[in-house]
Amino acid sequence: MNEGRKEIIQVIFVFIGFVFLVKLFFIQVIDTRYEELANSNAILREVEYPFRGLIYDRHGKLIVYNTPEFDLNVIIKEVKNFDSLKFCAVFNMSSQDLRRRFKELKARKEYSPYKPTLFIDKLSDYDFAKVQDNLDEFPGFYIQARTTRAYASPTLANALGYVSEISKTRLENDTTGIYRQGDYIGQSGIEQFYEAQLRGKRGVRFKLRNVKGIEKGAFNKGTLDTLSVPGQDLISGIDLTLQEYAEYLMKGKSGSIVAIEPSSGEILTLVSGPSYDPILLTGKNYSKNFVLINSDTNKPLFNRPLMAQYRPGSIFKIAQAMVALQESVLTPETRIRCDRTIIDCHGDHFNEDLRGAIANSCNPYFRDAFRRMINQGKGNDPYTDAHVGLAEWNKYMNSFGFGYRLGIDLPNEKSGLIPTPEFYDRAYKSPQWKFSNIYSLAIGEGENMIVPIQMANFAATIANRGYYYIPHLVKAIGKDGKPLPQYTERHYTLIDSAHFRVAVDAMEQVVDRGTAQFRAKLDSIIVCGKTGTVENIPPIANHSVFIAFAPRENPKIAISVYVENAGQGARAAASIASLMIEKYLIGHTKRPQIEQYVLNGKFL
Repeated sequence: MNEGRKEIIQVIFVFIGFVFLVKLFFIQVIDTRYEELANSNAILREVEYPFRGLIYDRHGKLIVYNTPEFDLNVIIKEVKNFDSLKFCAVFNMSSQDLRRRFKELKARKEYSPYKPTLFIDKLSDYDFAKVQDNLDEFPGFYIQARTTRAYASPTLANALGYVSEISKTRLENDTTGIYRQGDYIGQSGIEQFYEAQLRGKRGVRFKLRNVKGIEKGAFNKGTLDTLSVPGQDLISGIDLTLQEYAEYLMKGKSGSIVAIEPSSGEILTLVSGPSYDPILLTGKNYSKNFVLINSDTNKPLFNRPLMAQYRPGSIFKIAQAMVALQESVLTPETRIRCDRTIIDCHGDHFNEDLRGAIANSCNPYFRDAFRRMINQGKGNDPYTDAHVGLAEWNKYMNSFGFGYRLGIDLPNEKSGLIPTPEFYDRAYKSPQWKFSNIYSLAIGEGENMIVPIQMANFAATIANRGYYYIPHLVKAIGKDGKPLPQYTERHYTLIDSAHFRVAVDAMEQVVDRGTAQFRAKLDSIIVCGKTGTVENIPPIANHSVFIAFAPRENPKIAISVYVENAGQGARAAASIASLMIEKYLIGHTKRPQIEQYVLNGKFL
């Protein structure tokens, strides 16, 4: 019997020992709370945020830089003898706000009472100067230095984008493991597209503290510390002086201005009107300002050069001319009578050749040219003939960069629409459609939809006599770097380069003695351009459109201008484009009356 008791006691001791071993394993290996508590008493882990890369214009002018910003972190287990009234007075907050912050703090997924947790973010230099002398009165609270974005000019907001704290949803979907709660990330524009280059790499420092929380230097002589790595600087193709002038001209108007250097595809100017001051989306008022900007009925966050889709209007006639020449359905000398019984026209002309038809923007001429392209007798009946002809026409238009995203280095680019046979099959719910159903495409109306960046690229393509580089904002990553590889490749159209001479001749005539002669013609520079008027349903006024490049030989700038509800293209759009060309090539305007005409905005 004693032997049985002895065995029972042994089993009990073994079981108790096993329980202690299991508990010790959990304390030392599984449960990190005790380690965190010990480390938090002895070691302070301090994140070192990297400097985000700077952004410059093409001449080395600083556009975006960094300015100091401070976060207030708290380690809850170190908060002792907390004077809430004094804290509220120092940090200018109500007691209700203070309670709310503590409640939200403990509800966070990443919260730990032993680790620094964000309590107040985005304190400016001024805010920090006001509170730093009182911080020693609040044990457990620590300042974390970081930077936020600042801007040398209140322009270019839609292209630059903005930076803000990474959202919970985006953090959960992040597969890189790079980001932590509280990190800043590019949310739109260049800041988003070049996030990987701009963000840099965070570092960390471990500081040793005594029992009173006083720092005693680096832990383990700093062997565990890692330095932050700053992000790469970006050199943009933007001409900041030209950008400021463009936004000055667009003030009070809705629309876009896109200017490109044809020889490289570098974007000189990207204006979306109306816009906003980029400084509004920085600092502690970011959330409040974002709500105001986002709810503005003028849509300043809507990046019109990339996202607005318009009918191209008469500027599309140049593309039609190039396709007709390539398909040999007409020659530069082909004359077509301006018969206004089927489609209306404007101006005093009667029987133009191709150059004259472009210069005078003759609607009947291009209706007939389009008919010749579509109805070439390649089908057994008018319906299949139209299907075959439109499919061929679509391929040519795609080669100009229409109907798909070009691939600019900004997010949210739209593709526009160049109709296909399948599009009309769906629209008519039948393949029984023919040329008479689609002839409005000939003059840039109907179902055609073009994005302003595509029209500027089209102007650059004509300037280059048949090829383009994908438009891009960043010309170099790093001071001595290069653009991304896709922006150094030439893209050729399906049109022979010889045909582009006809387009160049005609566009010169448009400005010299055609529809744009009164507001786009310059004394010392040959400007090649084309006006367009995008029709709207009354009582909504038409949009004013103009594309151009200059000078004629060795062009330095290609441009598209859209001014919404401003009427004829020869008015607002042509005036703005010619002023931009003057500013870029000469440095100033010699026509103050045209500048005043634009600024007055009486055409709206």
